[in-house]
Amino acid sequence: MKITQFANPELLWLLVLLLPMAALYVWRVRRGGSALRISSVVPLEGVSRGVRYWARHLPFVLRCTAVALLVVALARPQNSEKGSSTTTEGIDIVLAMDVSTSMLARDFEPDRITAAKDVAAKFVADRPNDRIGIVAFAGESFTQSPLTTDRSTLQTLLGQISTGMIEDGTAIGNGLATAVNRLRESDAKSKVVILLTDGVNNRGEIAPQTAAEIAKAQGIRVYTIGVGTEGMAPYPAVDIYGTPTGGTVMAKVEIDEKTLRSIARMTGGEYFRATDKAKLKAIYDQINQLEKSKVEVTEHVTYHEQYLMWALAGLLLLFAEFLFANLVLKRIP
Repeated sequence: MKITQFANPELLWLLVLLLPMAALYVWRVRRGGSALRISSVVPLEGVSRGVRYWARHLPFVLRCTAVALLVVALARPQNSEKGSSTTTEGIDIVLAMDVSTSMLARDFEPDRITAAKDVAAKFVADRPNDRIGIVAFAGESFTQSPLTTDRSTLQTLLGQISTGMIEDGTAIGNGLATAVNRLRESDAKSKVVILLTDGVNNRGEIAPQTAAEIAKAQGIRVYTIGVGTEGMAPYPAVDIYGTPTGGTVMAKVEIDEKTLRSIARMTGGEYFRATDKAKLKAIYDQINQLEKSKVEVTEHVTYHEQYLMWALAGLLLLFAEFLFANLVLKRIP
């Protein structure tokens, strides 16, 4: 029976009453009852005192123990149980990823799209409380995964993204508009798009600025990431039919940083430039710190009353005292 506190600890001072009770009992025992005069005690020497002699003190012991238990019960012994409840307010995030053939450039190890998928996979794993969706875009755009908290499904669908899934090109406006559309009916207080591309907008029906204005109107922050080294980068060589030859050719890296900065500034986000995989990982880590999920932990203590067991034990001893004194030790007049 573990006790961590008493609701009325001041009542424990009543245990002091046991001292005058004991003193009064000792005084009464020593004073004794009726005296019997005899000429000599020699015949009584060596006679052992029986069980009845010592048992006569048992009722008093039972009474004192009962009083002590009842005093403890009045003080209301309690044990406590600490607990906590956690309330999490997640963020809705859509990853909009460029899957045009230029993402096969090998200025990242092993190439841009594989590096982007690897870093995005870790980002997804590090945000267990958020709903995350995936949009892929090239010459057009589509939703690879709607908003979900199913990390296993997200990782699978993210791994399935590749170049050649859709018509080639770079439709930044369409990609952003599709991502914004996935967040349009979201009830989350914080909505974010992370748009990653390595090129210049050259396709699509929706201009990037128009998509950014829609995002701003919906209260969606857009973080834009331009991927690609500075200057020239090695790209897979293809023949006149578009078939890879196995070699590489050097080509100039062109990223529409002005448009990406404008989108980020208009929506309250930020623009980042990643020139290698390590910098791309650092960018996602920075976004991870900027967009924190709100977690509230409320601690509470539950008290469980223990007085009933002590009270019952005390009453049981009083009843035992009554039985012992009036049945076992009852004297015949």
